[in-house]
Amino acid sequence: MNILEKLYTLIIFVAVIAGLAAGQFAALGRAAEYSILPLMVCMLYFTFLHIPLSEIGHSFKNAAFTMTSLVLNFVWTPFFAWVLGALFFSDQPALYIGFFLLMVTPCTDWYLIFTGIAKGNVALSAAILPLNLVLQVLLLPVYLLIFGGGTGMVEVMAVLEGTVLILLLPLAAAALTRYFFKRSSRSQERFFSKLNGMPILFLSLAIFAMFAAQGEMLLNNVHLILMMLPPIALFFLSNFFIGQTAGRIFGFSNRETASLSLTIMARNSPVALALALAAFPDQPLIPLVLVIGPLLELPILAAASSVMVYKNKHRSF
Repeated sequence: MNILEKLYTLIIFVAVIAGLAAGQFAALGRAAEYSILPLMVCMLYFTFLHIPLSEIGHSFKNAAFTMTSLVLNFVWTPFFAWVLGALFFSDQPALYIGFFLLMVTPCTDWYLIFTGIAKGNVALSAAILPLNLVLQVLLLPVYLLIFGGGTGMVEVMAVLEGTVLILLLPLAAAALTRYFFKRSSRSQERFFSKLNGMPILFLSLAIFAMFAAQGEMLLNNVHLILMMLPPIALFFLSNFFIGQTAGRIFGFSNRETASLSLTIMARNSPVALALALAAFPDQPLIPLVLVIGPLLELPILAAASSVMVYKNKHRSF
């Protein structure tokens, strides 16, 4: 874990505060608005660059684990997110869509850190990353159209254009980059290792720009943090117990169960944020929810990892 990863929550918080301060100057706010999407595209490119799509087949070496995680991530989780969104935000479609987008994207990077903390099987968790990435990029617009269509805010062409421009193009560019470096594994590893902090850098710059562009509106909605806390806490708590229970039912080891719990808990808010900015340019509350999400998620994941370590330590006696 590099220094940027260790300070991730602090960096995001500083980006929010700095963006709000910059937004007090009208000229900076107007300029920042035009930089948000380019910054998000760069962030996604560097994020996708670290995930070897050619190794998707490796995820099926442990078929039971992979199939269980796929069902929970791509069948159970969208349904559960829809239920929670309907319960808490039925009369606030922007908050509903933001919450739903946050919850249907399984994490492809940060959860490895917490898997290590929880003494999970990091290699097994890493093996399913390419599959999780491809499926969420393909299914995210489908989920949005199915579960968000009733809000009246979802436009099919806007979602499709956003998917192609914001998700598929960076994914294709990252795959091509990996292909060109494939012949020299030494130079590839050296090149990629120098770019580990780039996703955090560009994400923080994009958040800075977003808060600078929408500073006044965002300051008037600070209460959203309290509104988001109950459904987010319910989501993580429920998925924690579901992961632990599924691990016992299918006879997974403690390490595999920790990996399963974290892959169905941790969310990939940057991917959802990028699509939200492209598909809903006139709905600033939607990306706001997706920025608030990680500020609440990371402490919860840290607590869940500690609980799993404690449980497994005492279970071994």
